This record gives sequence, structure tokens and C-alpha cells, in this order.
Amino acid sequence: MTALFADVPGQHRAVAALTAAAHRPVHAYLFAGPAGTGKAAAARSFAAMLLCPNGGDGTCETCRRVLAGSHPDVVTVEREGAFITVEAARDVARLAARSPVEGQRKVLILPDFHLVREAGPALLKTIEEPPASAVFIVMAEYVPPELITIASRCVRVDFAPLAPATVTAALVAEGVSPDLAEELAVAAGGRLDRARMLAADPEFEARRRAWLSVPGRLDGRGHSAAVLADELVGLLDRSVAPLKARQDQEMAELEARNARALEVNGKVGRGGRGGLKAGVREMEDRHKREVRRQRTDELRTGLAILAGVYRDRLASASTPGAQRAAAEAVGLIAGLGAALANNPGELLALQALLARLGRQAVTA
Repeated sequence: MTALFADVPGQHRAVAALTAAAHRPVHAYLFAGPAGTGKAAAARSFAAMLLCPNGGDGTCETCRRVLAGSHPDVVTVEREGAFITVEAARDVARLAARSPVEGQRKVLILPDFHLVREAGPALLKTIEEPPASAVFIVMAEYVPPELITIASRCVRVDFAPLAPATVTAALVAEGVSPDLAEELAVAAGGRLDRARMLAADPEFEARRRAWLSVPGRLDGRGHSAAVLADELVGLLDRSVAPLKARQDQEMAELEARNARALEVNGKVGRGGRGGLKAGVREMEDRHKREVRRQRTDELRTGLAILAGVYRDRLASASTPGAQRAAAEAVGLIAGLGAALANNPGELLALQALLARLGRQAVTA
């Protein structure tokens, strides 16, 4: 493993494939695998190898800027809404058509393309007829029907779910106690990025206890399910508070920089506010995406904890009925976890899940 891929643990096959591919790259790659398995970090390292004048040693200025996200020839195209839009796909085409700023090649990183939907044909045309200087890195958690044709035009690199032991080892190496690291690895569902964030979250243990208590509080009544769902959504709200505090600080710093620049050079945009508002809309859009992802990640973590309770019940069940009930509960929870890709309403989705789990507990 090269120094560039040091932050992509447990993905030795993917790293080996990308290291070899960097010497004779093609125009498009599909990084496929669950969230939190290192696709984004691998994309940055691979982009650095593609642009590095030294063959990807990870130490030159080019590599450092790529890894820091400040190289002009590496562009990440984020979605703004719940799905990739046709306009976003057209933006990819426009960006791909531009000449590289510094070298002979540019890299476009396209996250979340399992959400491509109706934008697929527009993106396909760009990848089928790419500019000679462009390399696409398309990232997706899975390959839906809308992405199959695009995937066939790419070299696919699979990222496997991380084993809990891999996540645990990474956390221990970063100073987390072994017992806590094991707990976080399970709660994060094999996602190292998520486990790292939970390790720094002082309220995680309280949220974990709340999810662990859910089965014991279900009594088959819709009212109980509704109350529980309200409480859990409240925990989601609290979980984004540290993120929003950081975002507020980022926005304040941007506005302060804009104000200083306006004072120094005296440039004011149309309406007298252009200088003060430079970059504000883009940051607001990014902040919305971050909050949406944080809430989804937090809900996935809670569901993983809840599923763990029912798996323990399944392992210790002494009757076929109890085994069947526990297995069905795990399936129901997994179903909601899969549905999160479609951005369902959190409160209604939780109410429906808890109501079904409660009814099941009464009839088991």
C-alpha cells in the first residue's frame, strides 16, 4: 500500500487495482461499495496519483493539494437535492469540457451516483464521449438499473464492507480504548468514518441506551410507538447540533473574509451585496447536504443498535416462535435501513417500524 492510500484500511484489493491502474489510466472508474468503506479517500489518493509528476509518491505539492481538496484540476460534483438531477449531469459535461488548469489531465469525482435516476442518459453521453483530458471517478453504494449502462463504460473497483475488527484496530491505533472501539465499530456498521465521529461524540452513549431500550418499551399500542418515534427523532435533532455549530463558525469566517476583501479592494457586486455574499450560496448548499447525511447516518446507527438487540434475542431464543419473531424484526429493521436511500420522512418511517415491531411482540 502506498502512503497515499494509508487512510483506506481494509481495502487491499481495491488499492492494488488503483495503484496499477494509475500507470495507464482509462477515462472512467466506478467505485462501488457501502458508505464509509473508504471510497472518497481512495478517490482523492487515486486522483493524486493521476496528477502527480513523481508517479504518486504522496509527498509532493501536487499530491498535498489534491488530498487537501485545493487542486484546481480535481473537481468533486456534489448533488444538491435528494437525487442527481439532469442539470447536475449537464454540469458534469460542462466541467469535463474545460481544459486542465495546470497539467494535461483533470479528474472529476462524482459521489452518490446510486441516486442518478433520470439523469443517467445525460451522464452516459458524457462518459461515452469524454474529452481526452478528463478522468471520471463515479462513486456509488450499489448499482441500480439506472446506473447499469454507465457502469458498463467504467472500470469497476469494488470496496468491501469493513470488518468490525478492521474498524476496531483503526480506532485503537488512534487512541480509542479497545472496549469502546469494539462498541463503536458495531454501532457504526463497519463505517470507519462514522466510528471516528462517534468516538468524539459525548452524547453517543445516551443515544445508544435510548435505542437499546426500544424493544422493552413496545407494548403493541400505536400511542407508544408514536411517543418512541418522537423521542428518537428528537435524538436525531440533537445529534446534528455539533455539526451546525461548526457550520455556523464556517459561515461566520466566510462572511468575515468577504467583508475584509470588500474593504480592501472596494468591489461590490450587483445590488451592492455581491462581495459580501461571495460563496455563501455554495456553502449553504453544502451545509444542507452535510446535515441531511448526518441525520441519515445517525438513523442508520440507531437502527444497527436496535437490530443488534433482536439478533441477540434470535441467538438466545428457546422456541421456534421466538426465533421467528426475532428474525422478522431484524428483517423489518433492515428494510427501513435500505429505504433510507430514498429519503423517507424520518418520523413517519420510525412510527411505522415501531408499530409493526410492537404488534409483533404482542402476537409472538
